[in-house]
Amino acid sequence: MSGGSIRWTEIIVFLISFVSVTGIGFVSAYRSSTKVKSLGEWGLGGRQFGILFTLVLVGGDFYTAYTVIAVPALVYAVGAYGFFALAFTIIVYPFFYAVMPRLWSVCKKHDYMTAADFVQGRYGSLWLASAVALTSLLSMIPYIALQLVGIKVIMENLGLGQGDYSLIFAFLLLAVYTYHSGLKAPAMLSFGKAIMIFIMIIAAVIWIPFKLGGYGAIFTAADNFFAAKGGNTGLTLHSAQMLPYASLALGSALAGFMYPHALTGVLSASGADTIRWNAMLLPVFTILLGLIAMLGYMAIAAGIHATDSNDIVPFLFMRMFPEWFVGFCFAAIVVGALVPAAIMAIGTATLFTRNIWKALFHPDITPSTESKLAKRASVVVLFASLCFVIFLPTEYAIDLQLIGGICILQIFPSVVFGLYRHRLHASALLTGWLAGMTLGAWLTILTGLKPTYTLHISGGSYSIFIAIIALAVNLALSFGGSAILNLLGRQPTTNAVMQPE
Repeated sequence: MSGGSIRWTEIIVFLISFVSVTGIGFVSAYRSSTKVKSLGEWGLGGRQFGILFTLVLVGGDFYTAYTVIAVPALVYAVGAYGFFALAFTIIVYPFFYAVMPRLWSVCKKHDYMTAADFVQGRYGSLWLASAVALTSLLSMIPYIALQLVGIKVIMENLGLGQGDYSLIFAFLLLAVYTYHSGLKAPAMLSFGKAIMIFIMIIAAVIWIPFKLGGYGAIFTAADNFFAAKGGNTGLTLHSAQMLPYASLALGSALAGFMYPHALTGVLSASGADTIRWNAMLLPVFTILLGLIAMLGYMAIAAGIHATDSNDIVPFLFMRMFPEWFVGFCFAAIVVGALVPAAIMAIGTATLFTRNIWKALFHPDITPSTESKLAKRASVVVLFASLCFVIFLPTEYAIDLQLIGGICILQIFPSVVFGLYRHRLHASALLTGWLAGMTLGAWLTILTGLKPTYTLHISGGSYSIFIAIIALAVNLALSFGGSAILNLLGRQPTTNAVMQPE
C-alpha cells in the first residue's frame, strides 16, 4: 500500500469536502469582517469571541492535524507510553481554569496582546520581554512546519507526488486566510474542522472495531504484537516508563498555553467567564484525543505496516473505509492543519510586530502601520515554514519542535508567576531563562534529540523530560536570585501587581 498511484475517487471527494468547508469559512469571515484598521482587530478578532467560538478556536489550535497523525503513530510504536498526550490534556485544563482568566483580565485592562507585552508591562524590562518574544518566535516555525507535514502526508497518500506543489497551494491558501481577515477566518473555519474531525473519529471507533472483530480482538492483537516486539512496549507502562511518562505529561501541560497560538485563542475571548466555561467544556476534546490514540492499536490489529510512521493512519483508513469516505477523512485532516497553522502564523506575526519591530526599532509606529506589518509578517512566517518542510528532511522539523517545547516552557516563570504577588527581579528571571534555555539545549543534544534525560542520583537512574529539568534550574535561579537581591535591599524593578478587572 502506498501513495504512488493517483486515487481519483478519494481526490474528488477530498476536493468537494475541502473546498466546501474552507470556502464557507472564508466567505463567512470575509463578510463578517470590517476593514481591519488595528492589530487588535486582526490578531485577536477584536477580543469578541464568545463561548462557542472560543471553544472551537482553542480546540482547533490545540488539537492539530499532526496530532491526528503523530499520536496514533506513537501508540503504534510503543503502546501505553504514547498515551502521555492524553494525560497532558487532563492536567492542562485545571491549570487553564486557574490561570488564564486572570491573564485575560490583566491583558484586557492594559491592552496587552502577547505574553511579551505582559512581561514588559509587569517587570518594565525590555530585555526580559525581548527574551520571551524571541523564545516564542523560535518555537513556532517548526510547529507551523509540522502542520504542513500533515498536509504533505495526506497529499502523498492521495497519489499526488511528493506533495511540494500541494504544500505551495496550502501556503497560498493560508496566506490569503490570514492576510485579509486575521483571526476571524480560522475562527470560522474551526467549526467545519470540529464537525469533520468528530465525524471521522466517531466513524473510525465504531466501524473499524466492527470490521476487526471488536475491541477485545484489537487489544489482544496489540498485546501479542508488543510481546513479540519486546523492549519498553506494551499495553501497560513498564516501571521504568512511569517517571518519564509523568514528567512528559506535566511538562507538556505547563508549556501548552505558553505558545503564542494558544495565548492568541485565549486573549481573543470576550471575557474571563468565557475562558472558565471553556476550561469546563474543552475536556470533550480530551475524549476525542483518547479515541484518536486508539487508532494506533487498530492499525496493529489491521496488520498495517509502513516504513514512515506518519503513514499509519492514512494506510489504516485506506484499508478499512470505502474510497469516498477516505477522501472525506483526508479533507478533515488537511482542514485540521489549516486552522492551527493560520492561528500560529497570526500569533507569531503579532509577537514580531509588537515585541521585536515596535519595541526595538520603531516605537512610534501607528496602529494602521502596525496592522499592515503584522499581515506581511504572517506571510513571511508561513513562507519560512514552507521552506522548512520542502528543503529540510521531515525528521529535523520534528526534532526542532521538541526543542521548541523545551524552550517555550522557560517563559513560564515570567508569565505565570508574574500574575501573582511575587517579588521577582527581572534580572533574576532573565538569568533563570538563559540557564534554562542553555541547559535544555545542551541536554537535548547530549541525548541525540530525545525528549528525556537520565539523571543518576544515589545509585538510582531517573529519566525525566528535559523541559522539567531545565525549568527546575530556571525556577531555582529566578526565585533564589530574587531572594538574594531582596535581602540586599534591592527593590525589584517591577510595577505593582496588576489586578484583574
